[in-house]
Amino acid sequence: MGQQNSFDIVSQVDRAEITNAIHQTMKEVGQRFDFKGSAARVALEEKELLLSAEDDTKLRNMNDILQQKLVRRGVPLKALSYGNAEPAAGGTVRQRVQIQQGIPQEKAKEIVKTIKDSKAKVQVSIQGDTVRVSGKDRDTLQQVIGALKAKDFGIDMQFTNYRTN
Repeated sequence: MGQQNSFDIVSQVDRAEITNAIHQTMKEVGQRFDFKGSAARVALEEKELLLSAEDDTKLRNMNDILQQKLVRRGVPLKALSYGNAEPAAGGTVRQRVQIQQGIPQEKAKEIVKTIKDSKAKVQVSIQGDTVRVSGKDRDTLQQVIGALKAKDFGIDMQFTNYRTN
């Protein structure tokens, strides 16, 4: 029987790095002159961030600080999807930011279609929020990874679990 090689395509974000970036952001917001006496804050909830500030300008500035900290900690900004800023209680403004964990079903189907259209001799299967690609030839799998990296799916993808059976 021939050798079977496979890898998984996943989209995951390290929650610890997000938590660290939030702490750094809050520390900088506390020290900056333009945020003196401000109630601006960032909170990490289950699968989203909640940003709140007195006005749109402070919200935008705090968001810029947060993005800088996330990038510095290796968290891809593609993994975040921003909601609209909305008025909140006490004359403040808040914004929800979804943190993407796992590949959404429609993106997984798009990835599978791209791989199938490449005519590579591999098998592709969607397994929950990951996509598994398997084939006999390692070089073919490397070509598939190269083709996927070249195309922008609008999500952050990692290639993990590379194994030979």
